[in-house]
Amino acid sequence: MAKRKSATAKKPSLIKPIAMLAAKVLLWFVAFSVLWVLAYRFINPPITALMIQRNWERKANDKPAKAERKWVDFEDISDNMKRAAVSAEDQLFLKHMGFDLKAIEKAYANNAKGKKIKGGSTISQQTAKNVFLWPGRSYIRKGFEAYFTLLIELLWSKERILEVYLNVIEMGDGIYGAEAAAQAYYGKSCTNLRRGEAALIAACFPNPRKWSPKKPTSYIRHRQYLIMRNMRRLGPLDF
Repeated sequence: MAKRKSATAKKPSLIKPIAMLAAKVLLWFVAFSVLWVLAYRFINPPITALMIQRNWERKANDKPAKAERKWVDFEDISDNMKRAAVSAEDQLFLKHMGFDLKAIEKAYANNAKGKKIKGGSTISQQTAKNVFLWPGRSYIRKGFEAYFTLLIELLWSKERILEVYLNVIEMGDGIYGAEAAAQAYYGKSCTNLRRGEAALIAACFPNPRKWSPKKPTSYIRHRQYLIMRNMRRLGPLDF
């Protein structure tokens, strides 16, 4: 009986090697993600997971690939477009550290009542999701979104976050970024967008493949009006 207990006691445990492996994986992930975010502080993201997914969807529907986009530096984007985006999506953008807790609480309460799902995401969260992650609504992806949101808030400037946001987000079917949107809808560069034009583009942000500045519904016109009102109240963006 004593020999059997001794043999059992000497049996190696898997807990320690598994914990060490998990720690190494976590360390490598943190190091890689920090370097990735730092790189994109200076290098413009070449493509996003959403662009790839949309082209797969187009291929499945026997449509040709389409990804119209042209990068425009922050200083060359119309101030109207910047203000319209902030007014439409995240009016506290310059004040928070990536999360608008009141908006998140409001969205959670709204969703709990069974109403139309709303995310309450800030521009920083949307940028993190678009650049570093895959489309979806799982809790795992939300956790990664929060992590990358904190990283870009810590490692990028607010100007860089808004610049990347306005260059990569979907603004129509196969249209990504403010420059491609301005060219598609108004035949001009986003540098020259007027206040009403920028507000109308921003009004379609929540569902850019359903809504279009070319054929705005009464609902989109009302959103445009509200965004323009918010732009007046917001005033110049003080970076």
